[in-house]
Amino acid sequence: MSNGEYRQVWRIVFRNFINSLRPKQVTGNNVGKDYIGNTYFEIPASPSEGKRKPSRWYDPPKGQDFQNPIPAEWESWLRMRRKEPPSEEEIAKNVAIAQIKKENAAKIEMKRLAEGGSLPAVPERGPQSYPTYDEYSTGDSEGVHSNKK
Repeated sequence: MSNGEYRQVWRIVFRNFINSLRPKQVTGNNVGKDYIGNTYFEIPASPSEGKRKPSRWYDPPKGQDFQNPIPAEWESWLRMRRKEPPSEEEIAKNVAIAQIKKENAAKIEMKRLAEGGSLPAVPERGPQSYPTYDEYSTGDSEGVHSNKK
């Protein structure tokens, strides 16, 4: 190997090393947008390059974070439970169903309050190491079994 070829190999290795440290600009296909404002992207699978599954992600709108819930149909697409992204008709149908459920819940609550009902009682629970049940108690005041023989 001549001296010129040897230098060329190290130049290529060095250039590849420097390029590996730079952040990669990932661009995917814009697949859709939901009513919250999240934008969804996908890089399709490419078996010829050794990539068996597509890469999917979303970007929240400006000022939002990734902790906000995303719609169920988009989450199932992101988690590879469905192959195709949800259609506009499917999203509109699911939003309409959710709105109807909210209205029905409000009507039921108003009816319950009009009949004189109060807010449901929440049982008070203190710190307990395990649950106690009356039908299984031995008569001890604290529900602790004694070690009498």
